[in-house]
Amino acid sequence: MTDNLKNIELRYQELEARLAANETYSDPELVSRLNREQRELEPLVSAYRALCRARSDLAGAEELLGDPEMKELAQQELVRARQDVERLEREVKVLLLPRDPNDGKNVIMEIRAGVGGEESALFANSLTRMYTMYAERRGWRVEVNSASETELGGLKEISFTVEGEGAWSRLKFESGVHRVQRVPETESGGRVHTSTVTVAVLPEMAEVDAKLDPADVEMQVFRSSGAGGQHINKTSSAVRLIHKPTGTVVECQQERSQFQNREKAMRLLASILYDREQERIQSEYGQERRSQVGTGMRNERIRTYNFPQGRLTDHRVGLTLYKLGAVMDGDLDEIVDALAAARQAEQLAERS
Repeated sequence: MTDNLKNIELRYQELEARLAANETYSDPELVSRLNREQRELEPLVSAYRALCRARSDLAGAEELLGDPEMKELAQQELVRARQDVERLEREVKVLLLPRDPNDGKNVIMEIRAGVGGEESALFANSLTRMYTMYAERRGWRVEVNSASETELGGLKEISFTVEGEGAWSRLKFESGVHRVQRVPETESGGRVHTSTVTVAVLPEMAEVDAKLDPADVEMQVFRSSGAGGQHINKTSSAVRLIHKPTGTVVECQQERSQFQNREKAMRLLASILYDREQERIQSEYGQERRSQVGTGMRNERIRTYNFPQGRLTDHRVGLTLYKLGAVMDGDLDEIVDALAAARQAEQLAERS
């Protein structure tokens, strides 16, 4: 591990030198690539340098133990330095874990009403609001790709893109079945109903990422439905793409321009095809081992939202919080942090 860390630090120093060179700035694309690599290495290099200092402090404290006059001070310093070394070694091990190659990508989220009729559709709308508010807290941008509403303001289904730094790394754990227990707005007797909503989270992919051949894609255009005014109702700007080899169909109708809708639909199609390929790979190896945090399969119940008790329970890590109102207003960081920590613990266990 030490040799690996030294090599990483040398690479970081090389990046610093290249970014300081005047000739580098004649190539903006190179500057962008070097800056991105430097940002990715910086946390690990900082932790490694702090670990080296802590180990030096520990060695110094051990030397001072032999001096009777400094023994008490040395013992205090020894305890502190050992704690720092242990903490930083754990931090470095986590930072050395294989990085998810999609962590820097934007996210496409698909939310669909499941069991529970209109109440399920209303909760799909509640989840959409929750993720939108979480995105606002993180400084991300949300763009709706397509949506199908109900008469009572629910959502049969919705697809939207979340754009921003770290979107995939924070939202990738949300795939699965979300269960809600509450008294529906449509319920006159005050009985608690149980409904479900399915959430799919896909890293946004370009056509090349999914090896998408344009010849395999049939495009249809139609008039957009729903809110949007006269322009949407009078022009055939909405786009439907059909991937002929798999029969996959995607639609995008939120943009005024047919070209913009086609571009977004192509990214959505590429993301779905990439996700299906990843599921196929997971299923081949899944019988050997299943992740505790979850596989992201659509039929996996991951979380319960109990409104009468104000309770949220994430079943994958046994986390229960009694602040459901705050969670529904986008306060998701405590949940995401617990899931990310559990995944890191699994990876560390696999490498030990």
